[in-house]
Amino acid sequence: MAERSATPALEVRDLNVYYGRSHALQGVDLTLDHGVLSVVGRNGMGKTTLCKAIMGLVPVASGDISFGGQSLLGKTPAEIARLGIGYVPQGRRLWPSLTVDEHLKLVARRSGAWSVERIYSTFPRLAERKSNGGAQLSGGEQQMLAIARALLLNPRLLVMDEPTEGLAPVIVQQVEDMLVRLGREGEIEVLVIEQNIGVACAVAESTAIMVNGRINRVMESGVLAADRDLQQAMLGVGRHAHDETPVAAATAEGRASEQAASGITRVYLSNPATPTRWSRPVPVRVIEGAARTITPEPRRTGTGTGTSAPPARAARRTGPVLVCGTLDTKGAELRFIRDILKGQGLPVRLVDLSTSGKPSGAEVPPHTVAGFHPRGAAGVFTGDRGSAVTGMTRAFERWMGAQPDISGVIAAGGSGGTALVAPAFRALPVGLPKMIISTVASGNTEPYVGPSDITMMYSVADVQGINSITREVLGNGAHALAGMVRARQQAGQAAPDDKPAVGLTMFGVTTPAVQQVTQALEPDYDCLVFHATGTGGRSMEKLMDSGMLSAIIDLTTTEVCDMIAGGVFAADQDRFGAAIRAGRPYIGACGALDMVNFGAPETVPAKYRDRLFYEHNPQVTLMRTTPGENTAMGHWIGERLNLMTGPVRFFLPTGGVSLLDAPDQPFWDPQADAALFAALEETVNQNATRQLIRVPHNINDPEFAALIVQTFRTFHTAPRRKTAGE
Repeated sequence: MAERSATPALEVRDLNVYYGRSHALQGVDLTLDHGVLSVVGRNGMGKTTLCKAIMGLVPVASGDISFGGQSLLGKTPAEIARLGIGYVPQGRRLWPSLTVDEHLKLVARRSGAWSVERIYSTFPRLAERKSNGGAQLSGGEQQMLAIARALLLNPRLLVMDEPTEGLAPVIVQQVEDMLVRLGREGEIEVLVIEQNIGVACAVAESTAIMVNGRINRVMESGVLAADRDLQQAMLGVGRHAHDETPVAAATAEGRASEQAASGITRVYLSNPATPTRWSRPVPVRVIEGAARTITPEPRRTGTGTGTSAPPARAARRTGPVLVCGTLDTKGAELRFIRDILKGQGLPVRLVDLSTSGKPSGAEVPPHTVAGFHPRGAAGVFTGDRGSAVTGMTRAFERWMGAQPDISGVIAAGGSGGTALVAPAFRALPVGLPKMIISTVASGNTEPYVGPSDITMMYSVADVQGINSITREVLGNGAHALAGMVRARQQAGQAAPDDKPAVGLTMFGVTTPAVQQVTQALEPDYDCLVFHATGTGGRSMEKLMDSGMLSAIIDLTTTEVCDMIAGGVFAADQDRFGAAIRAGRPYIGACGALDMVNFGAPETVPAKYRDRLFYEHNPQVTLMRTTPGENTAMGHWIGERLNLMTGPVRFFLPTGGVSLLDAPDQPFWDPQADAALFAALEETVNQNATRQLIRVPHNINDPEFAALIVQTFRTFHTAPRRKTAGE
């Protein structure tokens, strides 16, 4: 994200503009600090005049407009544009004779984040129409070109007057996604004048309402989006844009509720007779009299009793389900899945990840996804299949991270298609339904699933065409995802009195410690224990990143041993990353840092043949860590602890770090433990917030567990539980 100045990007103070004797802007005050600010209002309220005043297109009677602290008054439109303000006017104003490519190259600059290639990635439809003249474009394509033309100036502030006016819903969604992305990346600040309340509230944290040439109020977009009465009162929308009478609106809602309750749908024709240019408006009584009704047939249950199916809108609707894959090779299969999901009443968007460059009919075409690559579409469409797929995989993961509201994801393909979608699916929060129907699902799925909750279904036959096998398997996968999505929507949010979740790491040799801590905390907390096998630690941290854990008690950090020495339960380089990113209190310990894990004895690398081993079971062989390995682990862990911004308490149990590391036990080695503790104390920058705590206990002693619980309660107040009568 770009570094932002403390000075407001745009500041309008007591602005007055006249058209003759008509007072168009009456003391307008408006401030855009950073990001995106929406301005909404009915027609004739002065919104377009505000844009023109900012750009120097109308004379200002009094007041001031400043951009980055510099006044714009008295400057020509060309001077204002050169200062770094781009303008997307209402009406588009394109040259009919110039092609799309000529329009863009006319204003493109040699340097800047926005290039012609990035424009084509953001608006793939323009790439398909690059040789067409301005007069040959549809209204939506012309609007995309007008926006693209302004972006190519690489402005610091973008002023957009009705950017989604007259656009098809698919194009509106693309413009909305682009504005959300601009606000997140911080490259450009944006002032959006918009009639579409949904778009205005979706792209900006704050929305200004303009009434009679003044800013009536500036409020949180989420509050405005949810307040239908305020929308009706201030903007004439919310219930019915054509009807400002609350009673009539309430009556219409009542009729809809009655229809939903009865299971009967009434279909109205606004013009029962074909209208002509001389036709008069049709009276309401005629429209109601011509309405037809649709009564659904009773749905049979397993007992044979006829019961009416609940209306589809009874379930809480959220974002769409994404059907993802390469349409150039799996088009029929992915559309088959999409149609089943649509048949279940779910909103669906098809995401095409093809790298062939062929035209796509998907709601999200390949160029849109490819634009999220750090190098833009050029990082994906390289001409080499291997690098193109690698680039698309990276772009898709970044694109998926920018989607604010989805209900579920599903994909189908072979090994290549599975590897393409899996990183993006893994990055999604735990609990969001994820399904991959794959030819590799019957083998080792760890490289694809990792620490996430992806559901993989074996395709049996290759995912190649719709036949008797794929029809059954793909259908089962689609219906399974639909069931997960519906169940999650109906369940809603967790009850407010649910216990907060705490993640604890455990190994067999630290089980007593974790059990004692869990027993002490479980009356107040939902204790989730993760087996420290590499994947277990990543799963815990993923839940922390997803906001599903309120705290971590990381007693068993043994995965670092395997990472350092090459064991089979290794952590990755992001171990402790969730605690670093969360900025919350972190409690950890040196649990099981005395051992490296291998498989059966014959799988131990030859270079370790002379080391001390313990056969945990026929399939797990443990190797004692040396002072040198402990020193390396201490330095690595210490550097990670230094990156944490929240309070840190990391415990060093000098009585041993596991059941095997105790007097008279096989791995008791005070010298190796001392090397670990010394390296930690040498590396960690200790202060009042970040502390290493030596204790004279074994990690599994009751005294150690009691100290952990006491420390935890110092940072976390036990939640108040509701009584039965509340």
